[in-house]
Amino acid sequence: MFFKSLFRFMGSWITPPLPTDFGVEPQLPSDLPPMTTQPDSSSSSSSSSSSPYDVFLSFRGADTRTNFTDHLLNALVGKGIHTFIDDDELRRGEEISPALVKAIEESRISVIVFSENYASSRWCLDELVKILQCKQSKQQVVLPIFYKVDPSDVRKQTNSFGDAFKGLIQSEFKDDKQIQGWRKALTEAANLSGWHFEEGAYEATFINNIVDGIFSKLPPTYLYVAKYPVGIQSHAQDVEMLLDVGGNGRRMVGIWGTSGIGKTTIAKAIFNAVSHKFGGSCFLENVREGSLVQLQKTLLQEILGGKKLEIASADKGISIIHKLLRHKKILLILDDVDQLEQLEKLAGDDWFGEGSRVIITTKNRRLLNNCEIELIYEVKKLDYNQALELFSWHAFRRSEPRQDYLGLARRAIAFADGLPLALTILGSHLCGIDIPRWQVILDSYEGEPYTHIERILQKSYDALEDPAKAYFLDIACFFKDEYKNYVQQIVPQKYIEEFVDKALITIECNKILMHDLLANLGKDIVHKESPYDPGQRSRLWFYEDVIQVLMGTTGTRNIKGIIVKLPKPAKITLNPECFHNMVNLQIFINHNASLCGDINDLPNALRLIDWDRCQLQSLPPNFQGKRLVEFNIPRSHIRQLDGFKHLPNLTSMDLRGC
Repeated sequence: MFFKSLFRFMGSWITPPLPTDFGVEPQLPSDLPPMTTQPDSSSSSSSSSSSPYDVFLSFRGADTRTNFTDHLLNALVGKGIHTFIDDDELRRGEEISPALVKAIEESRISVIVFSENYASSRWCLDELVKILQCKQSKQQVVLPIFYKVDPSDVRKQTNSFGDAFKGLIQSEFKDDKQIQGWRKALTEAANLSGWHFEEGAYEATFINNIVDGIFSKLPPTYLYVAKYPVGIQSHAQDVEMLLDVGGNGRRMVGIWGTSGIGKTTIAKAIFNAVSHKFGGSCFLENVREGSLVQLQKTLLQEILGGKKLEIASADKGISIIHKLLRHKKILLILDDVDQLEQLEKLAGDDWFGEGSRVIITTKNRRLLNNCEIELIYEVKKLDYNQALELFSWHAFRRSEPRQDYLGLARRAIAFADGLPLALTILGSHLCGIDIPRWQVILDSYEGEPYTHIERILQKSYDALEDPAKAYFLDIACFFKDEYKNYVQQIVPQKYIEEFVDKALITIECNKILMHDLLANLGKDIVHKESPYDPGQRSRLWFYEDVIQVLMGTTGTRNIKGIIVKLPKPAKITLNPECFHNMVNLQIFINHNASLCGDINDLPNALRLIDWDRCQLQSLPPNFQGKRLVEFNIPRSHIRQLDGFKHLPNLTSMDLRGC
């Protein structure tokens, strides 16, 4: 049996550049590739991350490893800058390792810490030569730091720095060509703009200046806005006028409008346009669905960088946010807010520093009024020309309809009623279809007892083949906002591609995103399967229904998936026979419940078990996991997996902490 991966780790976060102003700063090119950093990323050469590093640190270990370089590394990582540092003290062989060469080549910036004995190490000098080769061939940025050495001594190899270099040459090497290569590299590096630390200076201030300089020059990673952002720019400019970025004081601005009108898309465009003007920025998406404590953690992590902070409760989180961010100029976007409590625990009036801006997107105008937010931008529907253009891009892959389709296109946009989501889905649904079929589809919208957008969404679902319908419901009920590689264990790639093509989902930062209206459509379809008996439905996600079925043993063979996601962590005592009749159960996900008690059965149809802190010490002896694709039971009581031998479909396991 072959496992594609034993452990699954997910998540990425993005940190915007931090404006800075200090002394003489190196000139970095403005077209560096985007920066993506990993939370709690390893900074050593043993890191398994395949993404490029932001910074490669070259230094003489005996001189600065436990003092200056260690402090610099912590400051870089604390800002979320993905940094490579070689932790191998025991050098082996006569050449720098291929892994080290690869790290240099994949780094965006190389930082060289020239210390008194830097040139006594042939490995440091070989690193330096390779770094300067990458500067020439890959336009890599190279920044020297002269730590208690004079740049001219590095340039000319004089005084104590030169003595260290001469000692290396005299004791070990006679290759004139190699020596000349080292001399040339030292001279070239010393001529670059960098930072000079002299005796008596404040090291902490010096390091902060270096980190801020690197951080501010790395370009931001932009949020995905839309494939065809018709009309977005004018909306974004209007909101920017309300924000008055650069003005004094603090401001909160509301973006208000109906579902599907583009509030989130506008907010993302604004974030991309102005986030670099702040000392920190954070876009909290889907606030309505999130845990307040987790949202507070995300806010602090993205603004401050570094490791996640522990927050015991949302009330304690308020004081932590206020304490740590009250002097920082930040941009915070709270997307899809629907409760006053969310605003009260994520963004108070005076929580952030002078010049900070907060944007709230919501469908609830009363919420903004209750918070006394006076600056409110109402998102209007697209006008006729914009609606026709957006529809045409999705239906014809061009900015206007073909002439023979013009009448039908006008009829279609009338159904969409100026809503970008409806135009996008309807256009994608009609793309590549001949005129007679267009007429049949549009005729079917007449007389439907739904709003314009509801009937468009329903028709798009109805047009799917049966397997695609099932996978659409799985995403709507279980996998919205999950990572693509996780979802692909259950939903085949061809259906993911089909849903993208038909604008039923989007993929952003490797996550599967689905609009709330589409997710609600899927859940409504499942609910209608059996309005009054959840045990007869195909999928269970609402916590009260889940508790009723698991504790009351009312599940049936109709159930194909269950997700346990409670409003707050709690204990559920399972009936030993709770799974007995669920012979077709394929998906079981436990997010935050403590599921207690023994169980006598697990359905052999299970394909995904994602059960954090599973209380079982072993799986039921009659369970045959031949259909299992993913088996995740981290931090569980499992002690043995009897019979876990013949699992031909298993691709991933997570047994951390078991």
